[in-house]
Amino acid sequence: MAEDLELKKSRIRELITGRRYADLRATLTEMPPPDLSDLLLDMERSERLLLFRFLPRELATEVFSHMDAPAKDVLLESLTDSEARRLLATLSPDDRTHFLEEVPGLAIQRLLNLLSHNDFREAMQLLGYPEESVGRLMTPDYVAVRPDWTIEQALTHIRKKGIESETINIIYVTDRSWKLLDALELKKLILAAPTGTVESLMDYSFTALPADADREAAVQVIARYDLVALPVVDSQGVLLGIVTVDDVLDVAEQEATEDFHRTAAVEPLRGSYRESGVWLLVRKRIGWLLFLIVINLVASGIIAAHEEILAAAIALAFFMPLLSAAGGNVGAQSATIVIRAQATGDIKLGQWLITVAKELRVGVFLGMMMAAVAWFVGLIYGGPQVALVVALSMLCNVLFINVLAAVMPFVLTRLGLDPAAASGPLITSMADPISLLVYFSMAAFLLHLHT
Repeated sequence: MAEDLELKKSRIRELITGRRYADLRATLTEMPPPDLSDLLLDMERSERLLLFRFLPRELATEVFSHMDAPAKDVLLESLTDSEARRLLATLSPDDRTHFLEEVPGLAIQRLLNLLSHNDFREAMQLLGYPEESVGRLMTPDYVAVRPDWTIEQALTHIRKKGIESETINIIYVTDRSWKLLDALELKKLILAAPTGTVESLMDYSFTALPADADREAAVQVIARYDLVALPVVDSQGVLLGIVTVDDVLDVAEQEATEDFHRTAAVEPLRGSYRESGVWLLVRKRIGWLLFLIVINLVASGIIAAHEEILAAAIALAFFMPLLSAAGGNVGAQSATIVIRAQATGDIKLGQWLITVAKELRVGVFLGMMMAAVAWFVGLIYGGPQVALVVALSMLCNVLFINVLAAVMPFVLTRLGLDPAAASGPLITSMADPISLLVYFSMAAFLLHLHT
């Protein structure tokens, strides 16, 4: 892929140098928009602007949509007002809103002033919704018909308005107040008798989301009901716009990326890694790392407070890493399973008690099996008394940390935080002081009984 890109860059530079602009335009129009976007990002700034101006209007709009936010900013700064106005006007409303969200404050006023009155009002309406809401994701480009229209009237309207719509696979039925009544597949209208009414096809069964719903809800609903488009309504049921499956795929990718970052104790990157500077990457990671150091210092303090126990039975030191690692691994597994089940909608917030009860039983079985292995190892390296301490500590650690890791995602969700932060380094670091505290308490109790 990289070699193909280099060959295309060389070919395009030859065409520019030779002023073979007709061949240049033909070469560019043959490339898929995502490949063109990558190509422009790898060209020099002056070459990027020249190539962009050679693209047909529709292709230029599509290529612009595929670019990262910093590249869009640089390109728009290079365009004249008329060129920028034309580009913004041809963007779909949802793509335009997504772009305006990322524009620096000093530049956004210039861009908004370039929009037509209708586009400006549309952008302001979309930007007024919460940052990660369905309202920011939706587009008002859809086709709606009335229930009292004949099928022939509806199809005529679809032919007229369909070219401006994001999709015509689903046709929405609204009353004169634009309240959503139904969502019909286009196939039903095409196959129906022309003289019949739209209402004769309706069953008043549809799925919609409010505009202030979280965009992750759109991902779950579209996946659950296998939809190509999801209507968005206000509190009165008025149809505001639609969210299409291609927008949802982008959101799903972004949310999955954020979860991956948080499970590694990294604040999510808003842009791409390639466009992120070193200092930004440091800032996204250092906060969590410093917080985890504090937790690790607690573990060190627990060891220091139990020096006498270690001095009395030095063999106990051998098993400290074993217990800490086992607790961290079990906790990371439990948290990851619960977090993913929450993300996919498999378990709800109200099902926390059922989930914890299940993980309690799982912890018992895991703890017993891991305790048996720990007892055998303890018997070899420390004798019967140490083996008993290690085995019971392993059982208690696994049981307690497994339940704690299952509870934490629900607690974070209730507090309005991302539950993904409960996995990975956080639960592993928390497992260290817990494991050591249980271990030393068990050792003090059991060894005291046998002295």
